[in-house]
Amino acid sequence: METTSENQRLDPSGWLDSHGDYLYRYALARVRNRAVAEDLLQETLLAAIGSCHSHAGRSSERTWLIGIMKHKAIDHLRRIARTAQFQLTVNGEEDLEFFESSGHWRDDQAPLSWSVDAAHLLESREFWETFSHCLSQLPQQIAIAFTLREIDGLESTEICEILNVTPNNLWVMLHRGRTKLRNLLETEWFSHRAAAA
Repeated sequence: METTSENQRLDPSGWLDSHGDYLYRYALARVRNRAVAEDLLQETLLAAIGSCHSHAGRSSERTWLIGIMKHKAIDHLRRIARTAQFQLTVNGEEDLEFFESSGHWRDDQAPLSWSVDAAHLLESREFWETFSHCLSQLPQQIAIAFTLREIDGLESTEICEILNVTPNNLWVMLHRGRTKLRNLLETEWFSHRAAAA
C-alpha cells in the first residue's frame, strides 16, 4: 500500500512540464517522426496516469515514465515492422563498396583513427546533434536496429522478435548501420575537427 507521501509525489499535473521534453526526445530518437513521438508521449502519460497507483516509489518518477515510454516505443516498432514498407531485402551488394574481394578494407574506405577525448565527446551537445543527424540518414530499418541494440542495449533475440527479422538479417543490418554511421561521422564530425586542429 502506498504511503501518503508517495501519493503526493506522483503528481500527473506536473509530468508534462517536468519530463515532457525528455520523454519526447527519447521517443523521437527511436521513431524518427515528430508526430509519432508526440503520440507516444501522450500515450505514455495516459498510461502512467492510469497506473500511478501501482508505482509505489520503486524507482524515480522519470525512470518509471521512461520505462513506460520504452514499452510504448517498442510496441510501435513492432507494428511498423510488420508493414510491407519496413521489410528489408538483405543482400551484401552495398557492403562491396567498402571492401576488397579478399574481405579487407579498401584503402580509400578504411576507417580513420579517432583520436579524441571520449569523455569530452560524450558531453558535447554539438557531437550528439551531429550523431542524431547522421543516424537519421540511415535507412529506417537499419537506424531502428542500431538504436535498439547500441543505445537501448537490447539483446539480439529480442530485436529479432520486435523487428520480425532473422538473426542473420539483424547482423547484416547492424553491420551496415555501424559502417555507414562511422563513415558519416568521419565525414561530418571527425574530418572537420582534424582540419580545424
